[in-house]
Amino acid sequence: MFRILLRSMTALLLTAAAAFTLAPAAQASQASASVRAADPSTSGSFPVAYTDLTVSASGRSYSARVWYPGTTAGANAPVASGAHPGLAFGHGFFQAITQYESLLKHYASWGVITVAPKSQGGLFPSHSAFADDLNAALTWLTAQNSTTGSRFAGAVSTSRLAVSGHSMGGGAALVAASRNPAVRSVSTLAAAETNPSAVSASSALGIPVQYVGGSADSIAGVAGNQQKMYDAKPAATQLRVITGGFHCGFEDSSGIGCDSGAITRTAQLKLTYGVTTAWLLYTLGLDSSLYDQVWGSAAQSLAGVVYSAKP
Repeated sequence: MFRILLRSMTALLLTAAAAFTLAPAAQASQASASVRAADPSTSGSFPVAYTDLTVSASGRSYSARVWYPGTTAGANAPVASGAHPGLAFGHGFFQAITQYESLLKHYASWGVITVAPKSQGGLFPSHSAFADDLNAALTWLTAQNSTTGSRFAGAVSTSRLAVSGHSMGGGAALVAASRNPAVRSVSTLAAAETNPSAVSASSALGIPVQYVGGSADSIAGVAGNQQKMYDAKPAATQLRVITGGFHCGFEDSSGIGCDSGAITRTAQLKLTYGVTTAWLLYTLGLDSSLYDQVWGSAAQSLAGVVYSAKP
């Protein structure tokens, strides 16, 4: 009887010891998984909704499409619960906003409400007016947050506002940010020099600014555009050059007068999703775990993207 009892106690102690030994490893694995940074190059968790409307603010009035995180996907769905950051996005010269649908839907899937003005789409756009249109989008979105009955009432994080854009729209975004103290962050794609000067606007900005370009861009090349803007911009700023990337590779399709690059559009867009979404989420104070993907070793060693920075 004593021997049986001894064997039982021994087995119990060995089982407990094994559990004690294995538990910390399992807990460490779970903890590691819980703090692992997200992958912003993949879609976020929100269903993507959109609505077409007229923006009227600051003396400006124009048609726009708004992509936003919804309770369900599709047109005019309710906005997902919570307060979401706002982004105004400027299209390129003579480009429809539908050319950027995949990118703007991507931002919305990560919880960003993105207003895309359809204004200044003709052959003779005003860069200054386009900058004002981008700022009017943010003013309008801020007002909607406190407007009873608005789709966006209570849904906007009004202290987390950003501007972005491609080519002409990227240059206009920089001009807009230089005029609007409410803007907290800027991300541009193949930003082109504008009138007023996007280079001069960059030199006046104290907020974080990201310049993304393509090494094979033959329309608004890095050396003549984004490099000059980056050089003029005081910290904090970064220049991310996609190796083999081309000007129209930031769009969903190419039209007349477009260039081509050494990588596929799909590859270029995936890299664009990753570096710009991480930038917006981090600089707007939404996800501090993305520091490494913005300023750290992960950013500096990202395959296919040359990194320069003034943190």
